[in-house]
Amino acid sequence: MGKIDLWELIRELKSPDYEWVELSFEVSEETPHFSGFDALTRKQVLNFAEHGANTQCYSMVSQYGTHVDPPIHFIEGGRALHEVKLSEMVFPLCVIDVTDKVKDNIDYALTVDDLLDWESKYGRIPADSFVAMFTNWSKRTPREYDGKDADGVIHNPGWSKESIRFLVEERKIGAIGHEPADTDPGSVVRTAGWEAESYYLGFDKIQIEMLRNLDLAPPTGAIIFCTFPILKDGTGFTARCFAVFPRKS
Repeated sequence: MGKIDLWELIRELKSPDYEWVELSFEVSEETPHFSGFDALTRKQVLNFAEHGANTQCYSMVSQYGTHVDPPIHFIEGGRALHEVKLSEMVFPLCVIDVTDKVKDNIDYALTVDDLLDWESKYGRIPADSFVAMFTNWSKRTPREYDGKDADGVIHNPGWSKESIRFLVEERKIGAIGHEPADTDPGSVVRTAGWEAESYYLGFDKIQIEMLRNLDLAPPTGAIIFCTFPILKDGTGFTARCFAVFPRKS
């Protein structure tokens, strides 16, 4: 088998035959984020009038807006951001649509049956792929993002622990991602803490939280790129993720 001409591949992907879709939230003071964290703040360091340049200092929590969680986020001694391999920043993308089930239960936990249903339509989830749970949660306003009810209780959909075990151990996937700020459904967090998130990060894999625009990506056939800084001992950071896939004819 001959080697792929990478320059020609780039020209092809940038041609009108392919779609490029932003999967990350814009980073600002208004970016949706976990309500327990402060919003981004900024301070002017240099300005055009005095310095002839424009520089700002930004302050925000590591898990802000669309962000990457490395193992060290929940696993003591786990890998930090500077230890994430470059090959973990690009994957085939599988989008699992459970929007209808979330309409009926905002604390819905994605199941193994959901994954098997997807496979019955699109084929086996490939090894070393990125599996994203599509819930339409990202359409919520920043104020609504935590799903708090009248009593201030947080609600959101998430992954079941068994679905994560299935993906990692039986399908050998590379990473997962989702729209809510948590891996676990709100109902699970209230009773068992972040059990699915701890379980998943314990497999020494990264995840991306607070994705958006998954409705614009196909269920299968796309590539996802997730980029973030090489932060020494970083416990997480705002990420920019995007998908590339053939445009519908």
